[in-house]
Amino acid sequence: MVQELDKDNLGELVSNNDIVVVQYSATWCGNCRIMKPKFKKLATENENITFVIADAEKFPESRKLANVDNLPTFATFKNGNFLNQVQTNKFDPLKDLVDEVTSN
Repeated sequence: MVQELDKDNLGELVSNNDIVVVQYSATWCGNCRIMKPKFKKLATENENITFVIADAEKFPESRKLANVDNLPTFATFKNGNFLNQVQTNKFDPLKDLVDEVTSN
């Protein structure tokens, strides 16, 4: 399942869940819209991971948890700590990022 932030509380979700994968996006971002169904597909295949979509423009505190300077950015967190991120509009690098967080 994918949660879409409706308030700037990503830090709370990262603290309260073992593994979190975030898609940072924005409403104007075409590549973000292209990646959203792929992100949701990964969520259905990895039910032990919390998947979150955060609007990087609406939620500045959530954005600060990763180095977001391009969209879409995907970031992983484990046990409350930032692990890694990738900026991509391709499925394979995103899948590799998710595989990395589950193997650590």
